[in-house]
Amino acid sequence: MKEINGEVVRVKELTKVYKTGNTYLTVLDHLNLQVEKGKVVSIVGRSGSGKSTLLNLVGGLDAPTEGSIYINGVHIEKTNEEELSNFRNRHIGFIFQFHHLLAEFTVVENVMMPSLIHQFQIENAHKRALELLQTLEIYEKRDAKPSSLSGGESQRVAIARALINNPGLILADEPTGNLDLKTGEIIKNVLFTIARNLKCTMIVVTHNRIIAQDADMTYRLKYGTLKPLIEDNI
Repeated sequence: MKEINGEVVRVKELTKVYKTGNTYLTVLDHLNLQVEKGKVVSIVGRSGSGKSTLLNLVGGLDAPTEGSIYINGVHIEKTNEEELSNFRNRHIGFIFQFHHLLAEFTVVENVMMPSLIHQFQIENAHKRALELLQTLEIYEKRDAKPSSLSGGESQRVAIARALINNPGLILADEPTGNLDLKTGEIIKNVLFTIARNLKCTMIVVTHNRIIAQDADMTYRLKYGTLKPLIEDNI
């Protein structure tokens, strides 16, 4: 895919309005954002400010009320459902707060899943999954079921799964939000190190001050719009 002027993400005048009965709630209000290739951007804000909504829109999991979203130059709202699903699977890695690992599958099978959906050969997917588990220092758990993992171990598996198709963009929604402080710091270091080593672009939604400080750029989402923050104001 071809980036526009080095940008992986371009969001233009993004608006999201929810309707409940006769009530309209504007969560995002003509929001703009550009993220260059290889940069890590963090987004902070109060609960309910729309951070997860923004991430879901950028990832094509939801559709905006108005505005445009470009990922690697692709206007994702203009793609049909099948094209968008294939695009997400190939180019975007998702990491969520609650892992969403499939309980009936082993660790390595969970990591392989996006590759199998993309119809990669099982042998190649298995090899790549084991390599990622080694990198994330959880190889010894490869045949375990998710129920036997700690929170930090589960998040490592989720990171490996997000990376299995070598995505150019990682979207992380509170990746340390369900972890204790020490484990959260470890997972943050692992995630940032891997993203930067692989030269991935990453957008992280977080309440974690340390994550926000370590990003290349931090924005606060307030009243539906983004404003850049300097370190002293995080």
